[in-house]
Amino acid sequence: MIPGFHTMKTKLLYFVLPFTFLACHSKVSSNSDSGVRSKPAYPSENIPENRKEVKADPIAEFKVKTDDPLNDFYFTVKLFETNKTFEYLLKFQFEEVRGEDTIRYPNFGMYPKPGLQKGEEKYSCVIGFYDQDNNFRNYKKVFVKDGKVLKLVTLNRYSIVTEEVK
Repeated sequence: MIPGFHTMKTKLLYFVLPFTFLACHSKVSSNSDSGVRSKPAYPSENIPENRKEVKADPIAEFKVKTDDPLNDFYFTVKLFETNKTFEYLLKFQFEEVRGEDTIRYPNFGMYPKPGLQKGEEKYSCVIGFYDQDNNFRNYKKVFVKDGKVLKLVTLNRYSIVTEEVK
């Protein structure tokens, strides 16, 4: 459970799901007496499904020069906005091998804050997002396997489940 996501009427539970994805949306009432933030910054039903404006430039980029002594090659990962609020276009490349995919972030009642971070391997990048407490949450990873194969894997799946507190 994430601290600060509860009231007397409703409690939100925050789960990392290894193999399944559940999406539930529920109104959360606030209790101003608690002194604790009792609801997300924006209720999920108030976040528009589509963006009014889509930026052409990447909103996040990760880049590392490869060891190729003859060419100016890079391992790169870029995230681009799409017209959907919770979807981003992921473009990745290692030397001359390219790939792309759509990243769908869950609606936790706040606008997504995507991010990229260095992974454990030399040529790896973790795609994730920042939660309401500005903690980075791992979501997917792009990496180079055996020095030549470019791979994208899912690290975690996220969901919010609501339950009534008595």
